[in-house]
Amino acid sequence: MTNVNNIDLTQYDINVLNQFHLDLEEFGIELTEYQLKQFVRYYELLVEWNQVMNLTTITDFDSVFKKHFLDSLSIVKTKLLDEQVLQECPISLIDIGTGAGFPGVPIKILFPSIQVTLLDSLNKRIKFLDTIISELHLTDINTLHGRAEDFAKPNLLREKYTFCVSRAVSNLSTLAEYCIPYVKRGGYFISYKTEKATTELVDSRKAIHLLGGKVFEQIDFHLPNSNQQRTLVVIKKVETTHKIYPRKAGLPLKNPL
Repeated sequence: MTNVNNIDLTQYDINVLNQFHLDLEEFGIELTEYQLKQFVRYYELLVEWNQVMNLTTITDFDSVFKKHFLDSLSIVKTKLLDEQVLQECPISLIDIGTGAGFPGVPIKILFPSIQVTLLDSLNKRIKFLDTIISELHLTDINTLHGRAEDFAKPNLLREKYTFCVSRAVSNLSTLAEYCIPYVKRGGYFISYKTEKATTELVDSRKAIHLLGGKVFEQIDFHLPNSNQQRTLVVIKKVETTHKIYPRKAGLPLKNPL
């Protein structure tokens, strides 16, 4: 196991690290040196494991920091994780279909006090994530192997979380059925989209309403110093989700609400 404190940042592309700092400043984020070392170690492990399993097609240093790490941290644009909120109450967050840990792990690095759950259906990815958690010395974070439909059942993790996030590529109606059942009333589901999602949002309003949600905000922006279009769709949980949702495995994808 590598000691994060012993990572020598001078051995890495200083231009990329400096740009990462500048990009984060545009988001109003300032990392500690230790947090930056955690991101560097995360990158090392991502590339290492990616040689034996399919975690990401993006592997170069610059692109991982921009398109994975920075993109994951764009959640701060919602203003829902400000310092006052974090101090006033325990915050819990679940990342549905987390894959290689995006956005859940970067959020955890930035906000160590948040309790994070990473859920994914592929056990190989769970083993990778467990290694990340150990190597980055993260606490109050756990992994779950399974389908989103299964853990949202009553007496499991239904309506247990302040936030649910997902960078999955499914349409918003499907994601809403996977994710909104995990959110407490008054909490939020935040969907990361790679382009403007206005049409998708219009088409999903019925599903969002049926699941007890209400569209709170749509934030369109470019990743700093790039032409990469991004959208954050923020849905507030205003009513308890009916017990019939989510439907059995496969239906939310095959037949969106």
